[in-house]
Amino acid sequence: MASFDFDQAEGLRRMLAGPKPRVVTFLSATPSDDKGAMLVNLGASLSQAGNEVLIVDATTRDYGVARRLELERHAGLLQVARQECALNQVVQSAPQGFSVALLSRDGDTPGAGTDEARRLAKAFDVLVKGQGGIVIVDGELHRDGSFAVPVLAESEIVVQVSTSATSITNAYSLIKRLAQEFGRRPFGILVTGATEAEAKVVYDNMSAAASRYLAVTLTSMGSVPADEYLHRAARLGRAVVDAFPLAGASVAFRELAGRFAAPDLALFRRFERQSGAHLGS
Repeated sequence: MASFDFDQAEGLRRMLAGPKPRVVTFLSATPSDDKGAMLVNLGASLSQAGNEVLIVDATTRDYGVARRLELERHAGLLQVARQECALNQVVQSAPQGFSVALLSRDGDTPGAGTDEARRLAKAFDVLVKGQGGIVIVDGELHRDGSFAVPVLAESEIVVQVSTSATSITNAYSLIKRLAQEFGRRPFGILVTGATEAEAKVVYDNMSAAASRYLAVTLTSMGSVPADEYLHRAARLGRAVVDAFPLAGASVAFRELAGRFAAPDLALFRRFERQSGAHLGS
């Protein structure tokens, strides 16, 4: 059985002393496959721009990034928490240029408040602190309103939404639930399958409603248009920015990557200044 000592491993102490990473958790009010496609292309775009990117698949019910890339059978952080493998066995390289780590395979999660849940949270914390770039979390809320790893509540949170009435309603309900669970804080909105004009209408309406009825500030993180080249690239097993660099979606993802990589635009930086919260402290 592999051994993983959180308190004594010298390698982990070096990780903990390193720079604090940027962690962005994505939730979605669109079909889970849409979120997976978006995250793969965003990760590839960030990587292509020279960023070190790790995507953590923290889903248990949805169609997550690991499953989309056929990496869902690899060891996850829960196996590290159970001392069944070492941390360096969890991170896998995706052909799109970024790394992927699975929180738990087969939808297996420990009960809240258990020792195993605390060890899982610690494994996640150590993994994240060992990253020098951007950590993207493919996330979901549990039925009780919690995250699989509690520290995700302190990360930047971006909600993906489309132009459909159902998606907009679900996104607003999700933001309301987040605000009730974790308190007043800003959230990012990413509109997919929409032109810039359509995305602006969606964002403006959601922002006005969230400000008026929830006292919550939303920030536009941009939009990605509907594009057949996205589906063509997916069938090739590639990112659209790599397979079809001149496509409209590729242009949008490069702009999106620039927005997410800019530290002065980070939602969490503003949240941190407002609340004093600090991820991984």
